[in-house]
Parts: sequence; C-alpha cells; structure tokens
Amino acid sequence: MTYRRLTMTDRKEGPDGEASVITKTRPKTQRPPMYKVLLLNDDYTPMEFVVHILERFFGLSHAQSFEIMLTVHKKGLAVVGVYSYEVAETKVAQVMDFARRHQHPLQCTMEKE
Repeated sequence: MTYRRLTMTDRKEGPDGEASVITKTRPKTQRPPMYKVLLLNDDYTPMEFVVHILERFFGLSHAQSFEIMLTVHKKGLAVVGVYSYEVAETKVAQVMDFARRHQHPLQCTMEKE
C-alpha cells in the first residue's frame, strides 16, 4: 500500500493554463521482527524465585507470574513475552544476571517469533 501526500508546491500549471498535480509515492515501512522471551525449567530454581523474576522484570501480576511459573514447571518452558530484539535481549540478560547472582541455574532465552 502506498500513500500520496500533496502540497501546494506540487501544483503545476500545464501549457493550457490548467492546474495539474504531481504526486509523490512513499513506500510503507515494515515493522521490525519480534522476539519471544522464553523461560526454561530446571530442577533446582525455586518456584518462588521464578515468580519473583516474572513480577520484577516482566511487570506481571502475582497471579500471572504464578500461572507462567506453573506452565514452565509442567511443560518445560513458557513464553514470557514478545518484544523487539533490543528489549528481548535486555530482558534475557537481566534475568540471567539476576539468577546467577542468586546462584540459580535458571535459563532464559529468546527466539524470533
């Protein structure tokens, strides 16, 4: 889909004295690709710690965090959110750093949507 924008400077007088309009076509910009942030299950990270991570870094409510934590526990992984590349990369780094500082083996990854 293309858009046309007209300005007064685009109006030109033809040889017969009638006004004609010159249009400029701008291509539609494409949205950047989005990335899913995933939490992976392990046998050592406490469930309460995972809930805390989800509340702190993803802004989820306690109930939402608890549901996602249970999904990770039962299914082995869960999508926590979908973000632009830079935001997803930052969230993965924050979670991994926080888990390491608290000596938990929690894994967080991202993949293209």
